[in-house]
Amino acid sequence: MYKNSAREERAVSPGGVLWTVSIAQLMVSLDVSVVNVALPSMQTALGFDESGLSWVVNAYTLTFGGLLLLGGRAADRFGRRPLLLIGLALFGITSLLGGLAQGPGQLIAARAVQGVGAALIAPAALAVLTTSFPAGPQRGRALGVYSAVTAGGAAVGVVVGGLLTEYINWRWVMLVNVPMALIGMWLAHRHVAAAGAGDTARKLDVVGAVLATLGTSLLVFTLVRTETEAWGSTSTIGGLIVSAVLLTGFFVYEGTAAREPLLRLRMLTNRSVAGANLYMMMVSITIFTSFYFVSLYLQQVLGFGALSAGLAFLPFCLGLVVGSLYAVKLLARFSARQLLIVGGIVGAAGMYWFSLIRPDGTFPVDVLGPSLLTSFGIGPLLVPIANAATAGVAPNEAGMASGLLNSARQLGGSIGLAAMSTVAAAATSDAPGSHSARSRLTDGYGTVFASNSGLLIFAVLVAVFLLPRVSPSPKPGPAPAREEAGTGPRAAVRTQEGTPAERG
Repeated sequence: MYKNSAREERAVSPGGVLWTVSIAQLMVSLDVSVVNVALPSMQTALGFDESGLSWVVNAYTLTFGGLLLLGGRAADRFGRRPLLLIGLALFGITSLLGGLAQGPGQLIAARAVQGVGAALIAPAALAVLTTSFPAGPQRGRALGVYSAVTAGGAAVGVVVGGLLTEYINWRWVMLVNVPMALIGMWLAHRHVAAAGAGDTARKLDVVGAVLATLGTSLLVFTLVRTETEAWGSTSTIGGLIVSAVLLTGFFVYEGTAAREPLLRLRMLTNRSVAGANLYMMMVSITIFTSFYFVSLYLQQVLGFGALSAGLAFLPFCLGLVVGSLYAVKLLARFSARQLLIVGGIVGAAGMYWFSLIRPDGTFPVDVLGPSLLTSFGIGPLLVPIANAATAGVAPNEAGMASGLLNSARQLGGSIGLAAMSTVAAAATSDAPGSHSARSRLTDGYGTVFASNSGLLIFAVLVAVFLLPRVSPSPKPGPAPAREEAGTGPRAAVRTQEGTPAERG
């Protein structure tokens, strides 16, 4: 731990720390989805084309996910409170600029830099939480709140976005972050201990972060462009090749040249870690694309307004939040592997129900029913995924494992949204010409939901065949001098010790 930080952190209010972390995490999670119901209004006001519109979402999630590991290492080196304050300030400033944007490029640029701020906030906030609460029930309850805020923030975002767009203006889905960032900065200054500067000898792996971010960004950009560019075109093939070279370069550099790598490749040889991250990518694709395409279905096919579309997500929101909170109790009775299998099957059933949407559908049958079923399956998955993702990892690398899981969540959602946008566009264009515009859109959205159902079935197979029945014991390693500034939910590590969840 940082020098003198234990004495300083005992003097602060645990309740104040929890409020600080909750506000910060709510803000970065909410902004993953808050813009979704405002997309049609943004498109009309700023003149977005269809392919460019998805970049309002992707620009944020790409920089957020691509820089999370670097943000965690920066918090290690420069200290938690400074990084948290810088991230909150950057997030608030870029939210203001995005709310004042006058064209597509300005809004997308603001969203991209917002993601940089989020990548600084998320790991620093989690490190503050884990070092401010003693191990045991107290930390377990705090991490339960953290996991619920993480899950609920993205879900509640669509409701907040609908309210702001309907009653004020789409610009307020960006401007609302300004007071939240100011409150977060005030809370952080008041309640977060001013610990030392951290391990100044630790080097930041800037090269690895640049390679990973450029590679994933180019991959998503290339996938988005396949809506207008053929898969066999020079630009598509070239983009895929260059992105593959950049990502390969990242893995080679991390394994051979990086002195303080963002990712130790041997971690991926752990079946539990590899399986959990693959599972998380499938779940992330499902959640991200569901928010995006259900919002479009409600507004462009069923004719809902922005407010009505946002409120229509309330059942899904509640299911995710309740499921996340209840997951800790479920893990006391069942293993993470068992919950991932059952939850994945239920979620896949919900997505299949969504795929049956009709152009003249009704809210109870086409939205409410599948929303409840899907959320009951996916909601309890986040904590057991984190449990599996950190099983068998040396204590001094738990933060790295958590960062890897958060990156899988964000990048999986970005890449999945780009790919599913192409799937929807292809299905829409292939629909019979006799179909109405609403019918063709419904065909495209239904194809996406059917694909999501298949992805969740694949996730279940990953849990069945890749996740070990018994979690491996942590590999021996040097005792960490301090808490790692991890970036993902570590409830699995801290709250499940000695419970049946350790059985995998």
